Amino acid sequence: MALASTDEKNVALLTAAELLVERAAEILDANARDLAAAEADGMAASAVDRLRLTEARIDGMAGGLRQVAALPDPVGDVLDGTRRPNGLEIRRVRVPLGVVAVIYENRPNVTSDAAGICVKAGNAALLRGSGSALHSNRAVADVLRDGMVKAGLPADAVLLVDDVSHEAAVEVMQLTEYVDCLIPRGGHALIQSIRDNATVPVVIDGDGNCHVYVDERADPEVALRIAVNAKTSRTSVCNAAESLIVHEAMADAFLPRVAEALAAQGVELVGNDGARQRVPTMGAATDDDFGREYLDLKLSVAVVPSLDAAIDHVNRFGTGHTEAIVTTDLAHAQRFTNEVDAAVVIVNASTRFTDGERFGFGAEIGISTQKLHARGPMGLRELTTYKYVVWGDGQIVE
Repeated sequence: MALASTDEKNVALLTAAELLVERAAEILDANARDLAAAEADGMAASAVDRLRLTEARIDGMAGGLRQVAALPDPVGDVLDGTRRPNGLEIRRVRVPLGVVAVIYENRPNVTSDAAGICVKAGNAALLRGSGSALHSNRAVADVLRDGMVKAGLPADAVLLVDDVSHEAAVEVMQLTEYVDCLIPRGGHALIQSIRDNATVPVVIDGDGNCHVYVDERADPEVALRIAVNAKTSRTSVCNAAESLIVHEAMADAFLPRVAEALAAQGVELVGNDGARQRVPTMGAATDDDFGREYLDLKLSVAVVPSLDAAIDHVNRFGTGHTEAIVTTDLAHAQRFTNEVDAAVVIVNASTRFTDGERFGFGAEIGISTQKLHARGPMGLRELTTYKYVVWGDGQIVE
């Protein structure tokens, strides 16, 4: 895979995209089996939404592969270079990571997204999904593997581990001889298992406890649109807002309006004393509420006395994913972006924009909430590393 040409990789992705659409019926049949089992087991509605495939979502998966194929190939890029006084030319060149393992939960679209971005970056993808999506993942992986073969690449550029036992997952986490990087995509239990068991290098795709802070100098109409969109446009994804923070100078006028708009969308609110004074029907929030990634129609609300308090609240309860401020004050915006510790900090826009496709990266493989190697949406460049290539003409160390 590391030696595959850009054209070979692009043809493989475009062929796989065509096959996804052509064979959508068999993928949907497989997905229907997973959905029936999930609903019979009482799976939460938000989790069922993540599991569900439709023709539109399959079209989106195919579109993601086409977008990745259209992106520049990072492999072989020269990042920088120098010429030493002794004549040596030293270049830093981008190369694939190697074998990238992805362990993920309940999202069959990840099978396509992860495989596509791994392949374009010259890697082999070792995929291990959850048991709840096994039939769907098998169907999607079979299509992708056929696309690889039709384009002249190895079928095993995309490998699905169909043993969904906990023991098999731990084994993947410990394949130090074969796996160059592991990326988990899932909830707290999966991430904790990775921390406890993994011996291969890991890039954490962590929880998304995202905040929207409405500053004292916010435009209330802009703030209302952003808060409602960030929470309700799709609740089951990691870039959905889970907490709303409002400056006390805005709270009297703004909180009742936003509470009414959110209630119309079925959102349950819990808040601190300041929030409940303005909206008495709101439930009381605990520290656990403020630290929780709901992935559902629930939102914690805090009224704070200052920008400092807002930043402290975000840094205390946030997970390092995405934090947003709504303000017309440039100095406040700059302080927030400088002092909030998160992979993505947004000014006057919805948290829902934290996404590889919306950032122009094509289909992402995840959102890194850690600080080493990759941070934020992980696109093609984040699935590469580099090597130093040194050119000489006979130099020796004396």
